[in-house]
Amino acid sequence: MFKVNVGGIDRLLRIILGIVLLALVFVGPKTMWGLIGIIPLATGLLRTCPLYSILGIRTCPMK
Repeated sequence: MFKVNVGGIDRLLRIILGIVLLALVFVGPKTMWGLIGIIPLATGLLRTCPLYSILGIRTCPMK
């Protein structure tokens, strides 16, 4: 399983950004670029970011 490396505020911002980007697919100009919102939404919901793992970054408190 993936290690948790996305903390509170970071997680909230990722979820909000993901929802906003996905909403662009359904409202406004019809573009598929909004589908990129799946990435921040998934990393926010799963609380893990593969890029953070590679770079050794953690925004969540240590256990």
